Amino acid sequence: MLHNYHTHTFRCNHAKGTEREYVESAIQNGLKTLGFSDHAPYLFENTSYYSDHRMRVDELQEYAQTVRELAKEYAGDIRVLLGFELEYYPDFHNGEMAFLQTVSPDYLILGQHFLHNELDFLPSRIARPNGLSTYVTQVLAGLATGDFLYLAHPDLAGFDYPPEVIEREYTRLCEGAKRMGIPLEINLLGVREKKHYPSETFFAIAAKVGNEVVLGFDSHSPGSLGSKESERGGLDIVDKFGLKLITTPLL
Repeated sequence: MLHNYHTHTFRCNHAKGTEREYVESAIQNGLKTLGFSDHAPYLFENTSYYSDHRMRVDELQEYAQTVRELAKEYAGDIRVLLGFELEYYPDFHNGEMAFLQTVSPDYLILGQHFLHNELDFLPSRIARPNGLSTYVTQVLAGLATGDFLYLAHPDLAGFDYPPEVIEREYTRLCEGAKRMGIPLEINLLGVREKKHYPSETFFAIAAKVGNEVVLGFDSHSPGSLGSKESERGGLDIVDKFGLKLITTPLL
């Protein structure tokens, strides 16, 4: 694996390691592209809501400056990109895009951890009668904005639902992503930590639909970059279902 676009830092409050430590680990592990995509600070305009699982609003400029300086410093060794992972929240999206554009990111990835606008703190992984359908509808609306490079852990929400619901909603998600030409991520953090994703049920459907996929380390520590064990787990899914894996740079 030569190109990784899913990398966090200490700034999100649930990862560890500085940007420099991630860059040096990526070089040691032979990566050619390292994209930083820490959890974007969200303004949540006109509310008193505060999120402690992403970087603070006042850290945006420092994060961007640090990544840009490292990109110059290590230009002879690796390509370093500035990005963010964020959710699509319809009530706040336009304001959030304007805010993030103040640092001109190279890319954004969509990782829908919460439903609606997060204010009710409803995790997308929680099973509800219509939870998976709501998740898919919100994700497809986010992808339709054209603001996102790919969809991170697309199978985050789909467990503990009846099989027919999973089949219907996963198919709807995969068909929508394919129609928009947006790749789906096989999330290697899920492999490393033996989570409910990557889901073989999901990627069997993605293979049938014909989606393109990427591998993402979703690194929350420098040492997880270049993890051969988790990469092998992701490639096993690719091989098992004959998925279309993108191995060239996305940018």
